[in-house]
Amino acid sequence: MEKEMRYAVLIDADNVAAKYTKYILDEVSNYGVVTYKRVYGDWTRPNLAGWKSMALDNAITPVQQYSYTTGKNATDSAMIIDAMDILYSHNVDGFCIVSSDSDFTRLAIRLRESGMHVIGMGEQKTPKPFSTACNAFKYLEILADEELQGTGESEKVELKTLETAIVRIITENANLQDEINIGELGSRLLNRYPDFDVRNYGYSKFSQFLKEFDSLSFRQVGSSILVSQKSSMTDLERIETALAAIVRTNGTKGYNLGELKKQLCAKIPEFDVKTYGYSKFSKFVENLPSFKIKNNTVMISES
Repeated sequence: MEKEMRYAVLIDADNVAAKYTKYILDEVSNYGVVTYKRVYGDWTRPNLAGWKSMALDNAITPVQQYSYTTGKNATDSAMIIDAMDILYSHNVDGFCIVSSDSDFTRLAIRLRESGMHVIGMGEQKTPKPFSTACNAFKYLEILADEELQGTGESEKVELKTLETAIVRIITENANLQDEINIGELGSRLLNRYPDFDVRNYGYSKFSQFLKEFDSLSFRQVGSSILVSQKSSMTDLERIETALAAIVRTNGTKGYNLGELKKQLCAKIPEFDVKTYGYSKFSKFVENLPSFKIKNNTVMISES
């Protein structure tokens, strides 16, 4: 049985509301088991009263940290010191840093440098440097399934940015059929945008989210879903383009007819010359204006 990942959950009570407690712990449980649960703040302050019952009900250890100087957040220092102590204890595999404060950016970077898996959580006001410093970042409003504010045009811009990134990932990492496994696509997208979460856009599954984009095609192979960029070309144009690309890999020498058919079928498995009214591959190629055949070798026709 695979070993379960162990996480330390450190919460900045000064910058996160107590109402998110359940959602924080539930989300971390999707990654592994929580071995440390600590919440930091000055418990003499009345605005943290809501955290007291939440800490008790969820077995979270409250850590008292007095504000020694007005305007300075001593909680940050206490969390950072504890994080480093836990790191050097070698008792965890990852950290969940819960705060909407950018002061934890350097801590997230340092923990990742030490091989820790770092999950960040915060409200949507969280500065970008902190969210991108984590392996994954979750917005608490989304986890709590609260209604998003300020979407509309800004969300459309985000979706367009994501679509561009998805197409680029497919282009750079596709197999011979110009397809990529949906799991690999999701992992590579998350590496580029650690704060990406399909729940931000009202979806529960990555596959459902991808259907948002008309530019993508999907193919089910067994239990796997393969994703590709939808082509505006006709099937014949796509085949002719694929043939030209294969032939050009051999420079001006041309390409063996039998090997060319094998390479084309690897790239476009559904190809069948009978679909186009031919019984032989050679006749099919001869009737494409872009090619000529000489001594069983296919070459690009001179225009």
